[in-house]
Amino acid sequence: MAEKGFGTRAIHEGNIRDTQFGALTMPIYQTSTFVFDDCAQGAARFAGKEDGFIYTRLGNPTIKMVQDKVAALEGGEACQAAASGMGAISSCIWSIAGAGKKIVADKTLYGCTFALLSAGVTQYGVEVEFIDCSNMDEVKAALTDNTCCVYLETPANPNMKITDIAKIAEIAHGYNKDIKVVCDNTFASPYCQQPLSLGADVVVHSATKYLNGHGDVIAGFVVGDAEFIQRVAMFGVKDMTGSVMGPFEAFLILRGLKTMEVRMMRHCENGMKIAQYLEKQPKVTKVNYPGLESFPGHEVAAKQMTRGFGGMISFEVATKAEGEKLCNSLKLCTLAVSLGDAETLIEHPASMTHSTYSPEELAEAGIPEGMIRLSCGLENADDIIADLDQAFAQI
Repeated sequence: MAEKGFGTRAIHEGNIRDTQFGALTMPIYQTSTFVFDDCAQGAARFAGKEDGFIYTRLGNPTIKMVQDKVAALEGGEACQAAASGMGAISSCIWSIAGAGKKIVADKTLYGCTFALLSAGVTQYGVEVEFIDCSNMDEVKAALTDNTCCVYLETPANPNMKITDIAKIAEIAHGYNKDIKVVCDNTFASPYCQQPLSLGADVVVHSATKYLNGHGDVIAGFVVGDAEFIQRVAMFGVKDMTGSVMGPFEAFLILRGLKTMEVRMMRHCENGMKIAQYLEKQPKVTKVNYPGLESFPGHEVAAKQMTRGFGGMISFEVATKAEGEKLCNSLKLCTLAVSLGDAETLIEHPASMTHSTYSPEELAEAGIPEGMIRLSCGLENADDIIADLDQAFAQI
């Protein structure tokens, strides 16, 4: 039997049937602890000899269901939930790296990820080298005997840089099969791109974004093979970060996933229309969108983003002042960070999401002061374009 479609799997995969009352929607198991039948059962669960729940920090039925669903959508064996995207990323990194180990990371990353790697883990004896992961010669040159991880985003936040995941995995695993290739798939979502199928070992997400899709949850996920995810669960989350997702957040993400395919189809459709509009706008000096043939990473993106190019765009105007004037003149589009919501969101990376970078680091990462990041929402594309058009008229 052929594999079911993405939308069908998003609705049905990983579901746990409520045999007690027959609830269609997974209940919120809002409990801190779980009752044992007897001491022997409690001991067996703590020893890992019997499946079952002990304490919500270690597992919960509502959270388990969303973990199983996300693992299925990413094509992974297992998934660990976290209280935020950064909770997922830091829990993942601490499950791989340690004193004396080296992380090779792309120069262009979400600002807080960059801060974690540049100023966080380095305090504890972890070496980090920032390179351009789209340049395979730089990747090869950076690998050393103590390298434990290659970390990247594709498309990268905020300049949409595309990295060939399959080539990265081939190079890293050819050097040392134990190197973990970790890909942040937040911008693409599993609808557009599945890094594990391309050779990556681990996928991380800010579930706050497209997975939830409604702007009302802070959450994250790590997806990979069962052995690694067990380490993330029992070491990265349990012992190192304590970044535990709550049952209510899991419930809201389960709700969001039911409509993920139809949402992503609209995000992708709007993204392409708006990118094409921006490409013709005379006050825009550059448009970064993987779906445009003019975009440098388009060919690689077309190969690995198989269902669409997503709803994220960045574009450049001449100066920071022009960018601020544009953002302040919008009436429909919302000036706010985050992405993947029903509402179209716009922000200025250099002073907001990427303010952890120094001016020199921003230039090195390809994030100019005139860059604007746009998360295309679910409104009618013509209305978004009309709002942008009237705002451009103000500068």
